[in-house]
Amino acid sequence: MTNKTRHVCGISGGKDSSALAVHLRDRFPDMEYFFCDTGAELPETYEYLNKLEVVLGKPIARLNSDKGFDHWFEVYRGTLPSPQMRWCTRQVKIKPLEDWLGDDPAISYVAIRSDEKNRKGYVSTKPNIQAVFPFIEEDIDHAGVLQILEDAGIGLPDYYEWRTRSGCYFCFFQRKAEWVGLADRHPDLFERARAIENKVLKDAGADGDASYQDVAMQGRAYTWSPGETLDELIGRRDEILEKHDVAMERSRRNRRNLPLVEVLSSALDEDDDQEPCTVCSL
Repeated sequence: MTNKTRHVCGISGGKDSSALAVHLRDRFPDMEYFFCDTGAELPETYEYLNKLEVVLGKPIARLNSDKGFDHWFEVYRGTLPSPQMRWCTRQVKIKPLEDWLGDDPAISYVAIRSDEKNRKGYVSTKPNIQAVFPFIEEDIDHAGVLQILEDAGIGLPDYYEWRTRSGCYFCFFQRKAEWVGLADRHPDLFERARAIENKVLKDAGADGDASYQDVAMQGRAYTWSPGETLDELIGRRDEILEKHDVAMERSRRNRRNLPLVEVLSSALDEDDDQEPCTVCSL
């Protein structure tokens, strides 16, 4: 155990944590930046991290490269993570951070904004790790985050054109329209997610005359998207996009002169109000 306190800032690949990293760059020259790599991130996330390293002037430690999602999926015997069982957050995000820090005294900087004070960020129960919230302390809100990224010349990750959360490409907190966006922009990744889901449901007994939906609704297996399989979801593609387009137009009318990401977020929130894990999606 070292006597020196480590200053660490976790980056998820999302706008808030990236803005916080830039915001703290000059204030803490010894800041250590880290990214917990699930091995199942969007290509846009990896591209954005590379750009962010240039802006920060130092590398972002990539944790968890040896044991990503696939490893823990086998450990949990093919059980999909879900809002009820977030083993992915614990095993692929939180545990690697605690292992990386060990027993060193550390201050962890968490990117919860001043306009979302009621959100719960990751606060370690380990006594050597103290969490602080600079954006709350300095009253930096959503607009402030966007300004930081614009001033730094890095902007937003490209996935914000169709998705408002970072995290795995198959994250179970994705909205229906975001699953359609994944299928349209990364059909190979959508197919991987679909194959994983179909295998889980088949192993649970969804064969013969029993539909995947029947098995999932009986509680014997989870689907990635609540209430339906990806096959069923993509079969409703036109319906989902029509509903999403209507919500987007309503958001534009009700909240004029807002950035696309805010209009998109408002429209998607009409489809799903579940709160994602902040450790993954900030």
